[in-house]
Amino acid sequence: MTDAGASPSVRRLSEWDAVELQTLVDEYGSPLYVLDLERVRQNYRRLAAAFPEADILYAVKANALGDALAALHEEGAGLECASAGEVQRALAVGASGSEIHYTAVNPPARDLDWIVDAWREHPELTVTVGSEDTIDRLADRGYDGRLCLRVNPGIGAGHHEKVQTGAAAKFGVPAERAVDVLADAADRGFDIVGIHSHVGSGVSNDQLDDHREFVARMGDLARDVSQVVGDLEFVDVGGGFGVPYREDDAPLDLASVADATRDALGEVDARLAIEPGRYFVADAGVLLTNVNTVKAARDTTVVGVDAGMTTLIRPAMYDASHPIRNLTASSDAGERETIPQTVAGPICESGDVFCADRELPATERGDVLAIGNAGAYGYEMANQYNSRPRPASIVLEDGDARLARRRETVDDVTRVERETRSVSETSSGSPREREAHSGSDADRKNDDHPAASDTDNERVR
Repeated sequence: MTDAGASPSVRRLSEWDAVELQTLVDEYGSPLYVLDLERVRQNYRRLAAAFPEADILYAVKANALGDALAALHEEGAGLECASAGEVQRALAVGASGSEIHYTAVNPPARDLDWIVDAWREHPELTVTVGSEDTIDRLADRGYDGRLCLRVNPGIGAGHHEKVQTGAAAKFGVPAERAVDVLADAADRGFDIVGIHSHVGSGVSNDQLDDHREFVARMGDLARDVSQVVGDLEFVDVGGGFGVPYREDDAPLDLASVADATRDALGEVDARLAIEPGRYFVADAGVLLTNVNTVKAARDTTVVGVDAGMTTLIRPAMYDASHPIRNLTASSDAGERETIPQTVAGPICESGDVFCADRELPATERGDVLAIGNAGAYGYEMANQYNSRPRPASIVLEDGDARLARRRETVDDVTRVERETRSVSETSSGSPREREAHSGSDADRKNDDHPAASDTDNERVR
């Protein structure tokens, strides 16, 4: 095992081996996601050393690749799941019910149906709810198990207004109503185990005061709750630990965050729980993309690549900045002139750009670019807009590279549509009945167990 103290707190894009990454593109094609599992493990160990007495769960939504879940589970992380599909993935890598938290946000009926069925087989599963009527919906399904309440403390932080959840009305029961809601749930027979909140995603060093105030409010609430419903098992303050996306940004002062979190929480007869996602996987991943065109425009040079906002949507959605490195130029014997360039994808949207007027070595058609910090919310938010198949994913482990997720084809994109059309031509009945009978038995099995498809396709390019 690697000593947590021996690994740097951030892995910069310049530290990746340019030749090795170009070789992966030669073998597996482009665009291509690459995830270094050893770096994932190092990030976990560093955070676990900073929070030695906390329960640490991985927020699966950051990167649900089965290899990433398995690596973090082996290191000792629990798994925090935002959907029934993520719970299925967690169970598929061997996590027990006691290691899984299902954190429901306006959960669809089919999610609750599946979760309650899973709870009957795994009674130590914890369900976190963010509204009173979700408690009613669970009770209607016969659930009276481990219940955690997500609360809204009225304070948010994060790298963009769209991810500052702590004060957004969508998330959690207002903190001032939490005691009454939990008292009622206890009277109805639920096993009250914790309270939960999440301030937001990508908290930076200059937002630590907001994070400290957020945790303090959670500590106050935990003490109030314990006086009414008894001691809690845990107080979950979410994740949100940021990573530096710009090369000159300083990494998060994790020791200061840990100290401030413990101090702000204060004396509570419950364990601290945290749920990082981005912190574990962001700098462990890169996106590789080939340069298709280079065009001299009026005010800039446009570099057209084969990845786009369907591959990595964060720049378009959040105005996020990702480091970009020309791997081919890095491998050249001579140095190229540095000029301002706009790196753009193939999608017919003006927002489909990875950077604008950024100083980069002069790019040539056929070069390979690496986009850094792509391990979090990269493939997870990839989509099929413009009928574009999603890319492949490679994992690095023990000095070897292996295919973890095959590249989609256009047939993959259109298969469901074609099957639906075929069924509608041959079946009668309501749309719901036709949907229920569409697809093959194998397809329905993979729909029920989405994690299985990663394993089935592991060696298919």
